[in-house]
Order: sequence, then C-alpha cells, then structure tokens
Amino acid sequence: MMQENCGKERELKTGSRSKLGEKRDVLFEITNDNLNLCLWERNENPALAKEVAVFRPFELRDRRVSTTKLTFDADVQKIMLDQSVDPSACSNLREDLRRLADIFFTLSESCDTRFRLFTTIDDDCQRFHVDYRHLRMICTYQGPGTEWLTEDQANREAYADGGSNEDIIRYGTPGRFKTSWVGILKDDRFPGNRGGGLMHRSPSLAGFQDTRVVFCLESAPLQKARVIRSTTTS
Repeated sequence: MMQENCGKERELKTGSRSKLGEKRDVLFEITNDNLNLCLWERNENPALAKEVAVFRPFELRDRRVSTTKLTFDADVQKIMLDQSVDPSACSNLREDLRRLADIFFTLSESCDTRFRLFTTIDDDCQRFHVDYRHLRMICTYQGPGTEWLTEDQANREAYADGGSNEDIIRYGTPGRFKTSWVGILKDDRFPGNRGGGLMHRSPSLAGFQDTRVVFCLESAPLQKARVIRSTTTS
C-alpha cells in the first residue's frame, strides 16, 4: 500500500488557485470555485517503483482508452496484454491505478471518461496550454512530472495569441509534480471555470535517463457526457 502522510494542506499563496497537501483528502477540494489544481504530495512506494523501473520506452504506447468505474480494472489489463506487458508483474501498479481511479470517478461524476497509461522518452506538449475537457488526474510514476503555472505567473492573453512559453510565463520558474505525486486539474470546460483552466505542460526529458511512466484520467463536460465503450486509439 502507498504510504499516506499526515501533513497539513496549504495554499501556495493568495490568488494561486492551487492547494497542496500530504493527505489524499486534498484532492476532493478541486470542486471549490477558487481552485484549479489540487496536488497530493504522497511518498513513493518502493515496490511500485521497482515494477515500473523495468518498463522500456514506448512499451506502453500513448493511447486514450474509454473506461468506466466498473470496467477500469479489465481495461487496464487489456491495454497491457495488447502490448505484451504481463499484468501479473504489475500488481502494485494496478492496485494503485485502481485506487486513483476510485478517487477520480467520485469527483468527476461523468460517464465519459478516458485514461492513458504510457511510457516515453519524448518531449511532449512542451508549450504551456489549457485543456478543454472537464477534470484531469495526472500521476508520473517514473521520471519528471507535469509542470504548471500559478495564476499570477500565467499570461493567458499571450497564450490565446499563440505566444511562446517565454511570453506565457510572466515571471519565475514553473512548479513541477514530483514522482508519484497526484494532481487533479480543473480544465477549461469545468462548469464555471471557462478561461481559468490550469496552465501546464509536459516536462523536458533532457538529462533524464529513466523512461517516463505516466498515468492520466480525464472526463468530458457533464452536459455532454455519453457512454463510450471502446479500446481504440483516438
């Protein structure tokens, strides 16, 4: 089991719209109007880390797979088997994915949910951007995690005008999820959050030797939710 700390929750600063905490309960605050990121700063599980350390680059391809709370376990096993990964060798990983999925389904209340579980050594999504879904959960099990900007750091006008990262970042250094941390991001189509989705990007992998192992869950806007049962790439 993943160890849970008993530390206090905290906001980075006034107006940041972000809350970090060492207990998983912090994730359930994402529905608050004043937040667009809740980040669970949990410890790494050594047994899980040992499992993912053997993954090769692109052994798990980046595919978006439709899922539901009831079928999630089977969907994860199928995506592994389809790519010649033995699910029985990933028992700690699958247990943790189930644990995170239960949290996400409780929060999203959406029947249109997709997940991604992939391994990569590529630099993806290098430009800071906002996603136009509902809610998104991200956990990087190996390698550097997602980078993000506080509300004060993000120049949304520059982003809308197609500006570079140098234009989008007003000042300072982006925050970064540490390995195993779990983030819930409020996207731009979450009710009442239009124009306020978290500005984030994938990290640069320059200088990192390990394969990056990433899990992501995302839900569609509630008003457009629909059931999709497919394991094809979109």
